[in-house]
Amino acid sequence: MPPPLPRIGVVIVTMGTRPRELAALLASVARQDVPATRVVLVGNATPLTDIPDDAWGLPLTKLPLTENLGCPGGRNVGLTLLRDADACDVVVELDDDGLLIADDVFRTVRQRYARDPALGVIGFRVADEHGHTERRWVPRLRAGDPLRGGPVTAFLGGGHALSMPMLREIGLWPAEFFFGHEESDLAWRALDAGWSIHYAPDLVLQHPRTSPARHAVYHRNTARNRVWLARRRLPAVLIPAHLALWTLLMTARLRSPSALKAWWGGFFEGLCTPCGPRGPMAWRTVWRMTRLGRPPVV
Repeated sequence: MPPPLPRIGVVIVTMGTRPRELAALLASVARQDVPATRVVLVGNATPLTDIPDDAWGLPLTKLPLTENLGCPGGRNVGLTLLRDADACDVVVELDDDGLLIADDVFRTVRQRYARDPALGVIGFRVADEHGHTERRWVPRLRAGDPLRGGPVTAFLGGGHALSMPMLREIGLWPAEFFFGHEESDLAWRALDAGWSIHYAPDLVLQHPRTSPARHAVYHRNTARNRVWLARRRLPAVLIPAHLALWTLLMTARLRSPSALKAWWGGFFEGLCTPCGPRGPMAWRTVWRMTRLGRPPVV
């Protein structure tokens, strides 16, 4: 007798600033032809009073938080609930301004995890309302063809699926990152533990085309977290190479003096502040990532 198909849970984190988009997202979750066993809506410093408990007939659990824990911290609250309740085998996490435009996303996710017990992460393709996928939304260095799927070393936080057995083994999101590079930290831990990451361009999350780089705090956080990521996850000999390369890239890319100032402030913060527990990847993982087209120095 074949094993039962994986149960799908959903986690969505919101700050309550996108009520229209969130309502559309929840409606798209409710339209899935394979229903979620549990949908957890986490309110980062927002009471969630405008969302009915029985919204769209979903098995909805609302978790309003008094403090903004950031994206990874908020997600951890939802993941912890699902994990401790043994409510699902796969978790789909979605940005609150995203939209599932197809009704078979959960069914496809379930089928792929059922076929591959070593599958850790499925990364969705993010596309705007015109179907265009920006290069920065493609999780590989050669991003010219966003419709080319397959094994990768990274995934986008906006729309993805995570194996619950994987999370039980490697742990949850790095909450101290608040936002920026938390996906890389989780992806590197997953790969180091032998799990695979698959980019699935047929699974689409519609998302508005915005640039997070318009805020100075973005530059500071991404620089700080880049340093923390290297200090936490890279073999010691690769840390200088990784940071030197990214320093050169960002110095060339950032034209605004204020953006450069924020970036350098975050860089030195990352060097001078605690980064959390260190767990460098094995050299076999470095080689695995290199064979997949993205060595961890890039």
